[in-house]
Amino acid sequence: MKSNRALIRFLKYSSVGFSTFIFDLFLLYFFTDILLINYLISTGLAFVIAITINYHLSRKFVFSKTTRGAKHGYYIFLSIAGLGLLFVVLLMALFVEKMNLNYVLARIIVAGIVGMYNYLVNLFLNFKVAGNH
Repeated sequence: MKSNRALIRFLKYSSVGFSTFIFDLFLLYFFTDILLINYLISTGLAFVIAITINYHLSRKFVFSKTTRGAKHGYYIFLSIAGLGLLFVVLLMALFVEKMNLNYVLARIIVAGIVGMYNYLVNLFLNFKVAGNH
């Protein structure tokens, strides 16, 4: 039963994450190709906006039984996301500058790597869900 809850929680998190990631990609494209902002700055801006939306959706639909207050949880979430953003920007620079990948393709690859990190760290450190530990 506990493994079913964990799977359902992971699937919900993945759904929220996928939705906000699509929005992240849209913002990345908009900032980079329409507003002509450097792709690394665009990556950071899009990430911060999307991760904020992700927090609120995750709190409501994925980790609804969290015992941590919203404000405190958001600060922790932002701290975790800040480290994630560092990973995102470094990996983006590596994939685009060194491996010559298109910035959108690079962002998709990076999302898979950093997304798993964000899920696990938030699951175990931020959202204190009853029955989770």
